[in-house]
Amino acid sequence: MKENVMFRFVRRLLVERRGAIAVEFALFAPILIMLITGGVEINRFVLLNQKLERVSVTVADLTSQAESLTEADLVGLFQVIGPVMKPFDLTGVGKVIVSSIGAKDGNSPRINWQRSFGALANSSAFGVEGSTPTLPAGFVIRDTENVIVAEVFYDYSPLIVSNVIAPVSLYHVSYFRPRFGSLDKLN
Repeated sequence: MKENVMFRFVRRLLVERRGAIAVEFALFAPILIMLITGGVEINRFVLLNQKLERVSVTVADLTSQAESLTEADLVGLFQVIGPVMKPFDLTGVGKVIVSSIGAKDGNSPRINWQRSFGALANSSAFGVEGSTPTLPAGFVIRDTENVIVAEVFYDYSPLIVSNVIAPVSLYHVSYFRPRFGSLDKLN
């Protein structure tokens, strides 16, 4: 008789399905939450990288289209960064550096001028204004040539899982040749 009662109890547990969904949800909820937050962070990171690349290209392109430049022109040019970066803000955790690098009179290339926008303390990977630039391998600037370089630095911190993923420093650079003037000096 006892065996029969035990057998019926086990059989009833195996057939009963009312609590199965709750148990399955409890088992898979942490995995589901981790996938959603990971997806949000990956999406945000990819979007930010696209925005940073777009800023470097836009700043270098707009600068290289000028016939001549003044300090006020560059200040106005830096105003473009905000709308391009939306929904991210570059002012507190990023920096844009625009440089004019050129060679003249048979001399080696030098950084003609350099201006920056943003709060980070990063310095240009090419060097400082007036110095001989550190150019990437294979990148040559010949006599009478000039190039506009826009560098973007950004200290990325994850939004949701900041205690799991360490902050990352992001860097993008774009090169454009001036189209209508040499842009080797600011007026």
